[in-house]
Amino acid sequence: MICGNLAQAQSLIAFIPYYQMILGLTGSMGGGKSTAARFFEEAGLRRIDSDRIVREEVLTDPVVVARIADRFPDVIAGDQQVCRQQLARHVFSNDIDRVWLEELVLPQVYERWRVELSSAPAADWVIEAPLLFEQGLENWFDFTVCVATSSANQLARLIERGIPQSLAEQRISKQLPLAQKLEKADFVISNDGTPEALRMQVNHLVNRLSGAR
Repeated sequence: MICGNLAQAQSLIAFIPYYQMILGLTGSMGGGKSTAARFFEEAGLRRIDSDRIVREEVLTDPVVVARIADRFPDVIAGDQQVCRQQLARHVFSNDIDRVWLEELVLPQVYERWRVELSSAPAADWVIEAPLLFEQGLENWFDFTVCVATSSANQLARLIERGIPQSLAEQRISKQLPLAQKLEKADFVISNDGTPEALRMQVNHLVNRLSGAR
């Protein structure tokens, strides 16, 4: 599965024109990727939100919905919308189901990356990629950036979103440990302080990378 998705991503980038810079932004669930991505966007980069793509585009695609309905009939509401909470219960409790869903969804996400990137080939981009290292995509980007946070803060944020602690811990366990992501990343920014502290780190990194070109 991983090799297939990686091959798909690499084949897509081969057909994309030149870009100034593409950053891959990752981190653990509840770590603050979206907040950091917003600050990168405010600093002048164009942003691709992979979670939004999944939520608003992929999981509303009739073909994708039909495939999911065949495998998980109980996650489809009467209006033919996917109940993401119920779907998550399935895939985070069964690795076979999780891999199946990734194989279905991720190629669709990569295709939408290609379309969005092609809309501004001279721009600098930041792509939120929650499974960047899990999918072996680190060489796809010019630089990778990992948002770090303590496990206590991470868990607290997920609980604030309404995810029970047991389910939050289960979902965290399905991702690559944060320590391994930090080792693999080109740059690390901390999200254990205030939003302004995170913003300052993002701005510093953007200035550093801009000055290096």
